[in-house]
Amino acid sequence: MYSISKKIRIGKKALLKKDRFINDEAIPAAITQFSCCECSHENSIEISPYQSGFPIMKIYHEDLVASKSELLKRGMVTETSQRMQHYGELTVNDLPTLYFGTTCTSCSTNYICIFSYGEKQPGLEILNISGIWEYQEL
Repeated sequence: MYSISKKIRIGKKALLKKDRFINDEAIPAAITQFSCCECSHENSIEISPYQSGFPIMKIYHEDLVASKSELLKRGMVTETSQRMQHYGELTVNDLPTLYFGTTCTSCSTNYICIFSYGEKQPGLEILNISGIWEYQEL
């Protein structure tokens, strides 16, 4: 799991086994698998609430890594509702949204994973993975 700081070109979306974890399903970590778009190898990712990931704002701030329009067009994030703007302009499900980079353990293809985690309503904690997309540094 790593931060992405160079401009990227986003590619295909990988197949993900499970993308939503509710309450205790995400404690101590949400674990799922995705299939590499290049070699079909099954890779595992583990997301620990409040420990994994980097703020999504780092990706679209001043278009340093990717543009807001690209993230929206690909369905990676949505525009945040007015009442939740304190989480940033772009989120997944109006919850704090994070990302991380990962690599296929077989062919070393780079991937970006975008997810949100937080309390949607009292007593309902949701970790939702928007998806995992391959990318190339420009």
